[in-house]
Amino acid sequence: MLKDGAIQEDETVNKIVPHISVAPMMDWTDRHCRYFHRLLSPNVRLYTEMVTTGALLHGDVDRHLRFNAQEKYVALQLGGSEPDDLATCAKMGEDYGYDEINLNCGCPSERVQKGAFGACLMAEPDTVARAVEAMVKAVKIPVTVKCRIAIDEYEPTPFLNRFIQTVSSAGCEMFVIHARKAWLKGLSPKENRTKPPIDYNLPAQIKQDYPHLQIILNGEIKTAEQVKSLLSQRHPERGAEGSSAINALTKIPHPEGFGMTGYEFDGVMIGREAYQNPALLIDLEREVFGSVHGRSAHDAVMEMIPYIEQQARDYGTPMKSITRHMIGLFQGERGSKAWRRALTHRSGVAPVARGKGAAFPPIPPIRQE
Repeated sequence: MLKDGAIQEDETVNKIVPHISVAPMMDWTDRHCRYFHRLLSPNVRLYTEMVTTGALLHGDVDRHLRFNAQEKYVALQLGGSEPDDLATCAKMGEDYGYDEINLNCGCPSERVQKGAFGACLMAEPDTVARAVEAMVKAVKIPVTVKCRIAIDEYEPTPFLNRFIQTVSSAGCEMFVIHARKAWLKGLSPKENRTKPPIDYNLPAQIKQDYPHLQIILNGEIKTAEQVKSLLSQRHPERGAEGSSAINALTKIPHPEGFGMTGYEFDGVMIGREAYQNPALLIDLEREVFGSVHGRSAHDAVMEMIPYIEQQARDYGTPMKSITRHMIGLFQGERGSKAWRRALTHRSGVAPVARGKGAAFPPIPPIRQE
């Protein structure tokens, strides 16, 4: 599995694999969620929840960094601002086998602001640049940044340009841009995910102005058709050492509802929709990645059963801690309400029986073909 560049190559069929990822989401994208998502899509890139440098330097490293090898490609998202601390934690992530280190410069929560990291770092691009430079020197895997288009009252275009220019000069070659502002005061984290208007034009302009950088679009991406409309239709040519020379931006038709002409990005990152409607990952596998023999929702559920048993046996993990990530799998389908209700009310660490009297709820009679 390729560890850098905007694309991956499936060696079995020698094809280019689009860069699509599931966003890092606090309290959601833990290792159980990522394992489940990997079953639904072998090709999508996965990210951890944000892990702070303090948690790694002063806490249980293994609890925070342990993951199942089947999750790969998986990136570790770090929260912090001190270059030396971030470099140390980035090396920990590399040693644990992560494929990428991502620095959080987009979270607007008050708790994160008090720690002097997250979205507030966008106002200090020189600080971010020093942090990136330290991490790039410490690890051999890619160091990337996730950010917003701006914060608070700042004018987005000059603000984002300065940030991208400064941080990329320190060695960051990939930016995941959540295409809306973050308001550090006056809006909750939940409101910051929906109330500031979405703006795909500015990230598209950034791609045009910095064609050598990989620009990954994040924000309000909800369907496989939309993903296809946003991804570059022309693949970058490989350099001598496997790096990518990114092609210049071109315009393409965009789905209605965004009030703009569409653009081609190097990749897309999907957030809440992938978690709340995980069957989207199955759709992406078939419609975008072109997988012929992908898993059905039923297949994924059946493969989760031994995983749930193993986690209960080895770590005492309650079933509910894992199945909470599966609640939305059959969203909008017949039997989905009973499925959600059953998963919500089941708990404990007893083995998940497959036969009569099973602790696992019946699977809705859908998506089994």
